[in-house]
Amino acid sequence: MPKPLDIDDFLQGSGPILDVRSPGEYGRGHIPSAVSFPLFTDDERAHVGTCYKQVGREAAVELGFDIAGPKCGEFVRAAKALAPDYQLRVHCWRGGMRSGGIGWILELAGFTVHLLDGGYKAYRHWVRETLATPKPILILGGMTGSGKTQILQKLAALGEPVLDLEGLANHRGSSFGALLLPPQPSTEHYENLLAEQWAQFGDERSIWVEAESRRVGTCRIPDELFVQMDAAPAVEVVRSVDERLDLLVEIYGEASTEELVAATERIRKRLGGDRTQTAIHHIQSGNLREACAIILDYYDRAYRHDLERRPRNIPQIDISGLTPAASAHYLHLIEKISHVDALDDAPLEASKELRP
Repeated sequence: MPKPLDIDDFLQGSGPILDVRSPGEYGRGHIPSAVSFPLFTDDERAHVGTCYKQVGREAAVELGFDIAGPKCGEFVRAAKALAPDYQLRVHCWRGGMRSGGIGWILELAGFTVHLLDGGYKAYRHWVRETLATPKPILILGGMTGSGKTQILQKLAALGEPVLDLEGLANHRGSSFGALLLPPQPSTEHYENLLAEQWAQFGDERSIWVEAESRRVGTCRIPDELFVQMDAAPAVEVVRSVDERLDLLVEIYGEASTEELVAATERIRKRLGGDRTQTAIHHIQSGNLREACAIILDYYDRAYRHDLERRPRNIPQIDISGLTPAASAHYLHLIEKISHVDALDDAPLEASKELRP
């Protein structure tokens, strides 16, 4: 019989992870490295569930065999393509009949199969515990268009631990944030992605995290992580308005007029009717820079409002004129040479002394 493993041993085991839940369950959230390997389609699962409720367990089990039996050869062939060394890890929702059934079939075919004790439910418990594990964080703040995402990418290239909240969410964190990006994951799967990265970080070096509100588009930052972010020290990068507008035009210049107008309409109530109409006129006239200047004023005021709620001063680091790579190197030096909290009293002097 397939051997059950606890969550830690299962995640560290060998062989592909087969998620035998239905496609719909997998789509809502899954172990990031897992392959969808459904025992039942969504309709078949619903049919078996209805049978269980209306007739009973025995009838539902028989129906499950009727549905899955003809697929056994297909399961074996698909598993061989995924695991030529015949090592597999398998899980379902609670580590019950679906994973046990697939595991039994694949073992008969010669595979070594390990099951996840407690199934995906146990994994979700691991996600919550992992995200609640305290680690040192350093928040990177800055107004819209400051290039924080690009700086974080360059910091990661320098070997700094970085948690890219926007990258994992496929969103830039504003009304325009989804433009030109793939669809967002569900909040459940977003938590899974965050936990997988969080588990890889040690607790000795500060983890760079971009300042965010609780939501990144439709994805919600889990409370366990957000509480740590809210209490962490921060630095704010500062660029000139012209440079920020240049970057925004570069990022969103490939978006369609319709997409840009729709994103502007979404903040109409906060931007104001007159300014919204003026911004839309500039977009339709092909003058994206002027539209961004109007919209940027709203985001700047919202950003300042968020800063004011923080109980501590946030040192400002002037990166005007610097590329993302130079900015990252600059911040890397500051983090190594001067503890961030030490910059609170004289941030401008510190930044001038360390500027390349």
